[in-house]
Amino acid sequence: MSRTNLIVFGTRPEAIKMAPLVQKFLKNKNFVTKVCVTAQHREMLDQVLDFFEITPDFDLDLMRPNQNLYSLTATIIENMKPVLEEVKPDYVYVHGDTTTSMAVGIAAFYSGAKICHVEAGLRTFNRQYPFPEEFNRQLTGKIADYHFSPTELSKSNLLAENTKEENILVTGNTVIDALLYGIDKVNAENFKDAEIENLKTILNFQNKIILVTGHRRENHGDGLISICAALKTIAEKHPEVEIIYPVHLNPNVVGPVNELLGGIKNIFLVSPLAYPAFIWLMEKSYLIITDSGGIQEEAPSLGKPVLVTRTTTERPEAVEEGTVILLGTNTDSIIEETEKLLTNVDYYEGMSMLHNPYGDGKSAERIVNFIEAL
Repeated sequence: MSRTNLIVFGTRPEAIKMAPLVQKFLKNKNFVTKVCVTAQHREMLDQVLDFFEITPDFDLDLMRPNQNLYSLTATIIENMKPVLEEVKPDYVYVHGDTTTSMAVGIAAFYSGAKICHVEAGLRTFNRQYPFPEEFNRQLTGKIADYHFSPTELSKSNLLAENTKEENILVTGNTVIDALLYGIDKVNAENFKDAEIENLKTILNFQNKIILVTGHRRENHGDGLISICAALKTIAEKHPEVEIIYPVHLNPNVVGPVNELLGGIKNIFLVSPLAYPAFIWLMEKSYLIITDSGGIQEEAPSLGKPVLVTRTTTERPEAVEEGTVILLGTNTDSIIEETEKLLTNVDYYEGMSMLHNPYGDGKSAERIVNFIEAL
């Protein structure tokens, strides 16, 4: 008798990391697998669904202008009720630290389904940082029945919270599964993408490319200003280097970035990139400056050093491994580390050739095998 899965996600990062799991389960005849999206992100989510060739069975389309956490949480819980009643899933899968994951977890608990938390056990141990993600992550961990941890450290965090060891599986991170699939796809001869073609006209790939991203709310204001000051100095000192910054559309980001970095000859401010163009650009880049958690996981698999503009991270394994350096937003620190990577070949190679602690591309397969064996 087949069992029923309901895989739920709402944002672009969740969609990327859940796509390999959807693909694996849909090929497994021992399960009926349904996909539900809340569309907490709309346009960015749709781009990922298209790339991974996933058609949701349920699309709640909950994104609204100026949405707040109160209304979003309540709306997700209320809208999940009829989906859960129709599907009657044995297992509900949620991912990581989003409001979708936390709210769907609550709704799934009310329904009586077993809750499977993918990317479980990450912690900063400060519920205000990042906000609200750390709270979402901790609460989802309390609700979940099965925990799929990317690393031994994330497993140890769960054990310290009295989670039963038999309910935890260390899988690696499904983002690596997605990345390896995606890189193969974008590099195929028959793959066509307008954004990639446009990037080829903007950048000279004979030069060293620095890819920059930044959007976290804790960096809004002075932090972002300090990052921009560092980028401006780097661009001026190294005219042979090209800096490309896909700028998040949040007014707290796009306004200051355009004001401080607009018009600098070798800094290219572009609109946010869809997943295919972004991973293609990551592969072509020399180094990456970011506050993104996902990039901290992905870039080491491509041999790209990462400078992280945050003061804490829920992904300390990469810091310990040496594939990323945690800098915060201090202007001088960003300039100093970037200079070392641009000018010291041994330092660069030592960082770029290190092992990625986040996986080997078989994380989704491990999750499917675990559930199948229950």
